[in-house]
Amino acid sequence: SKKEDITMTTKRTKPPFRADHVGSLLRPPELLEARARQARGELGAEALRELEDKHIRNVVKLQEDAGLESITDGEYRREIFHIDFLKHLEGIEVQGSIATKFHKKDGDVDFAPPRLVVTGKLRHAHDIQVRDFEFLKSVTGRTPKVTIPSPTMVHFRGGREAIDKTAYPDLEQFFEDLAECYRQEIAALARAGCRYLQLDDTNLAYLCDPELRKGAAARGDDPDALTHRYAKLINAALAGRPDDMVVCTHLCRGNFRSAWVAEGGYEPVADVLFNEIDVDAFFLEYDDERSGDFAPLRLLPKNKMVVLGLVTSKVGKLESKEEVTQRIHEAARYAPLEQLALSPQCGFSSSASGNDLTVEQEIAKLRLVVDVANQVWS
Repeated sequence: SKKEDITMTTKRTKPPFRADHVGSLLRPPELLEARARQARGELGAEALRELEDKHIRNVVKLQEDAGLESITDGEYRREIFHIDFLKHLEGIEVQGSIATKFHKKDGDVDFAPPRLVVTGKLRHAHDIQVRDFEFLKSVTGRTPKVTIPSPTMVHFRGGREAIDKTAYPDLEQFFEDLAECYRQEIAALARAGCRYLQLDDTNLAYLCDPELRKGAAARGDDPDALTHRYAKLINAALAGRPDDMVVCTHLCRGNFRSAWVAEGGYEPVADVLFNEIDVDAFFLEYDDERSGDFAPLRLLPKNKMVVLGLVTSKVGKLESKEEVTQRIHEAARYAPLEQLALSPQCGFSSSASGNDLTVEQEIAKLRLVVDVANQVWS
């Protein structure tokens, strides 16, 4: 009946929720100082963890008070969203850094994130995220979400040259071993009770940028073939996950101190993204012109969702409810409203340094997402 259809459209009892968020949140000064002390050898790992526990309890309450149903640990145990996870895989080492130019509307920012190198055969030597998930689950009655880097993060930035040729003369074996590491970690998370998982992927978004596509080609990779290869890798990594585990992927064009790396709409990757990758939903940046228009949403299949990242996490100025609502309805011209949800465009702190806004502004943005979602889908 029509009434039943409306209920299906408005109510979400499982993730992604109509009001959701990407995951990372601004770190408190005490935690940043404690991490600096540990780096200087002045604070032990367990003492740091106790402080992290304290602040994670606080940030869980922050999310619950804002009205969110999906709860993360704010990525408070990480320095950079992908490094702290991937360096735990046997066969991966951090060697040097990658000089990267990030862009802001008022000028560029130089940042050199750590460089990951595959030095030997990849192996899942121990559980990486399980203990962190178990703590998060113990301090919230809502849906705990685990965010981990997409497996593509091990390949894209260095390509063939960053993968030891003795260990992996054949790249197909590298991709299979990498997927197996992820299958083991995801299985461990599933046993611990995780039912909401997010893969954070900059590379599929970087492949939307004409200049970065040229860079991939210069390294010897065909950008279009690479998109299909990454879809195959992600699917292999997720193979065997429980039927009731919701998996999303978040595409990001770079997020460091309110700056970005890539620009370009989703058209170059949209068909592969929506129709070849076996995830339930996509968190897509849509906070400004860098992300292009909503036309690629026309390719979204009926069994998947898009969470529209319309509220920027890069600046503190708060969007108006009317503006965000209008953009949701613009997106609904290309994909049904019942297959859409709302979130900030990215995390607020993909690295520990965080974006250029205050905690109060962060909270206002999260509340705006909840308020608009309640209006649009009620």
